[in-house]
Amino acid sequence: MTVAKPLPHDAATLHVTGAARYVDDIPTPADTLHLAFGQSTIAHGTVTAMDLSAIRAAPDVVAVLIAEDLPGANDVSPSAHDEPLLATGEVHYVGQPLFIVIARSHLAARRAARMGKIVYDERAAILSLDDALAANNRFEDGPRIYRRGDPDHAMGLAAQTLGGAIEIGGQEHFYLEGQSALALPQEGGDMVVHSSSQHPTEIQHKVAEALNIPMHAVRVEVRRMGGGFGGKESQGNALAVACAVAAQKTGRPCKMRYDRDDDFMITGKRHDFRITYRAGLDDQGRIIALDLTQLCRCGWAQDLSLPVADRAMLHADNAYWLPNVRITSHRLKTNTQSATAFRGFGGPQGMVGIERVLDHIAHQLGQDPLETRRQNFYGATGNGLTTPYGMEVRDFILPDLIDRLVETSDYTARRAQIADWNADHPVLKKGIALTPVKFGISFTLTHLNQAGALVHIYQDGSVHLNHGGTEMGQGLFQKVAQVAADRFGLETSAIKITATDTGKVPNTSATAASSGSDLNGMAVKVACDTIRDRIAAHLAELHQTTPDQVQFADAQVIIGDHAIPWAEAVQTAYMARISLSATGFYKTPDIVWDRIKGQGRPFYYFAYGAAVTEVVIDTLTGENRILRTDILHDAGASLNPALDIGQVEGGYVQGAGWLTMEELVWDDKGALKTHAPSTYKIPACSDQPEIFNVALWDQANREETIYRSKAVGEPPLMLGISAFLALSDAIAACGPGYPALDAPATPERILDAVNRVRL
Repeated sequence: MTVAKPLPHDAATLHVTGAARYVDDIPTPADTLHLAFGQSTIAHGTVTAMDLSAIRAAPDVVAVLIAEDLPGANDVSPSAHDEPLLATGEVHYVGQPLFIVIARSHLAARRAARMGKIVYDERAAILSLDDALAANNRFEDGPRIYRRGDPDHAMGLAAQTLGGAIEIGGQEHFYLEGQSALALPQEGGDMVVHSSSQHPTEIQHKVAEALNIPMHAVRVEVRRMGGGFGGKESQGNALAVACAVAAQKTGRPCKMRYDRDDDFMITGKRHDFRITYRAGLDDQGRIIALDLTQLCRCGWAQDLSLPVADRAMLHADNAYWLPNVRITSHRLKTNTQSATAFRGFGGPQGMVGIERVLDHIAHQLGQDPLETRRQNFYGATGNGLTTPYGMEVRDFILPDLIDRLVETSDYTARRAQIADWNADHPVLKKGIALTPVKFGISFTLTHLNQAGALVHIYQDGSVHLNHGGTEMGQGLFQKVAQVAADRFGLETSAIKITATDTGKVPNTSATAASSGSDLNGMAVKVACDTIRDRIAAHLAELHQTTPDQVQFADAQVIIGDHAIPWAEAVQTAYMARISLSATGFYKTPDIVWDRIKGQGRPFYYFAYGAAVTEVVIDTLTGENRILRTDILHDAGASLNPALDIGQVEGGYVQGAGWLTMEELVWDDKGALKTHAPSTYKIPACSDQPEIFNVALWDQANREETIYRSKAVGEPPLMLGISAFLALSDAIAACGPGYPALDAPATPERILDAVNRVRL
């Protein structure tokens, strides 16, 4: 089998040699023009005057476009049509695009964009969760509430209660390749767009809408991205539309890429949350009642905030049975960048909330936090196996998975050793935490759970493959190539995967929700099997046997006891006029979801995992370091263990970075102050654990996914929660109080918490 082999990334050599081609590397015609946005310098108000004469007179400037110059819809929203490409008078955040500069060079466009003289009627901005709540400034008419049982009555029967709150900061995507697009005008008014986007069909749709042309007149191509993490699901719309509009108006190719500062200032981030909780417990520390309130800061436009907030609610249980629960979600509108998709898509925020609750319970009762978690797990003694939204948890493997991780990580002995260390060391304190992950796999917008593929076999036996997924470094193309190779009995070297192209596979969903391999792998399997079955039927007829006697393996086709080379079999089928091209289509089965009622089966299955993290803090400065991490993650029957382990490692580090060091700071005027690598810290190589042990749980998916594998894009990010709670554990060694640590757990916050627990 070609699947399950730990093959390297298909473009690994190209990546390390610098030969991999991204949008900014595509050779452009000599007359290509370059674009830059002029941006708002206030968070809220109205533009009363805009003098752009200095820009028009600037060197190498060809044109300047404002909203009135746009030929079609002035909208780049993925959802609610509330996000104009260019402001139409009212300004909603610092960094909002006001006009487009078209120039002969990238540098000329950026320089000229700063020359505009804008006069504003500035108004008070709503920046914080508290401001938005007080003003009732929100998306949707009121809070959304999911409920099971009677939490108020059960709370009154509880042996103990506790409550608290946690602030969870946002996160900048910081993909290595910034946002970029290139539009090439074609004959007859058609447009070809190269975009660094996770969602080529959405780019196609928004460009067609902006140019007032049908979607068939727009072709979008995405060869690869240098990282996406959800930040290229909707945020690439603005660049692609701007380039297409400019290309239509000038008749010349147009290109745009954000410099890193512009990328920070214009694009959305992970949603920051505040989660408040009140829990009622029995004598053993099991939750019998829970009231959770999630405040979600969405920014100025709706973007994808509603499904993000929904998924936060859907992961408010994580791995725990909650018999009586109320989850209240407020989707609040503020004058900041429009928060958007980010790896985990709200799930991480919801999971941090419930893990804080379990940690707080363990501290209050003096229990080992792992034991508190175990007795609250789905299926533990007396516990049910149904989520608050009515989905049965049919494959809850966490107890067995965690037992193995406890053994391989030596968790119990290390916890005792850390207690001894802390008793002897007054300045440096260590902490350890083991946290689980149960993450739902599928788009919660049901119709997005579909994918297509196109497979050609040429006369020489080589295979050309295209599908609707996009490659952003995660190894999707290699996994899908392994599927195709396995169906034909070939090595992956025989398979050519070409750029994702809306002209080959239409109506694609975004490569998101961890669904890339699940959806596209199955679509490719369908297409390959269609062609394979045609070849088998033809050869069976020639050899007077049945198709089930035809096998494909080792680059050969075996008919009974006779074998012929693959290329010869293909040539034979071609000469017999057998079609060697097929499309494939797949839709995820068995998912039904009513987001208004909060009931159904929104996910096809759950992916699981657990991490043990050990940290040390300096109680005098708040400085800290991750010493060791042990992870056991569930990838089902992995399509490619090497790629999956890489995703687990990267996801953990990104999750730990979000919760420990990545801090977004806005001033009281709504300007983002952490807008460059100099002011926004992401994890470096030196920030990964000194000891980093990662293994995959070797058990097939019970659901019928592609080769019984499981998605591995988003779930590992939430393993980073163990680093955050290990820091909390270290702080708890400093005094009797509960740390009540907020995220990100920067040195300043750690130092504050150390002083707080000592009181």
